[in-house]
Amino acid sequence: MGSSGDSGLSRAAMRIQAALDQFGLDLAVREFPKSTRTAAEAAETVGCEVAQIAKSLIFRGKSSGRPVLVVASGANRVDLDKVRSVIGEGLGKADADFVRDKTGYSIGGVPPIAHDTPPLTVIDRDLLALPEIWAAAGTPNAVFRLTPESLVAITGAAVADIRAE
Repeated sequence: MGSSGDSGLSRAAMRIQAALDQFGLDLAVREFPKSTRTAAEAAETVGCEVAQIAKSLIFRGKSSGRPVLVVASGANRVDLDKVRSVIGEGLGKADADFVRDKTGYSIGGVPPIAHDTPPLTVIDRDLLALPEIWAAAGTPNAVFRLTPESLVAITGAAVADIRAE
């Protein structure tokens, strides 16, 4: 188990580690001196392909106002019409204040779990073809490694083809 005791992790990263520990999976948050804010930076920092970065994008449901989390492969652009067909409503932009208010995290460090307001979540089907992926862990320089199957399990999310062609 990853430990959130005297780990040297920042407060936000410890919050993610504690959430991961509750799932009973052996997943460990790692913080780096270099940025993992963008998919390209994260891939360079952890030494993986950009496609293996599970980027968390927050949108605002156009009619409901609820947070919508799209977890996409770092190599993909998201087709918002495809997401709309999965969730049943359009998506609007979420500004930095909305993201922080609904998730508890800043843009660039939004994890796929442990949000203040549980979002409706959709996962990019392309992530499931990868043996392992990396997701943000609460800060712009913290990530954790997991399998795509674990991501689906811990988020309870729908998996869909949401890549823009």
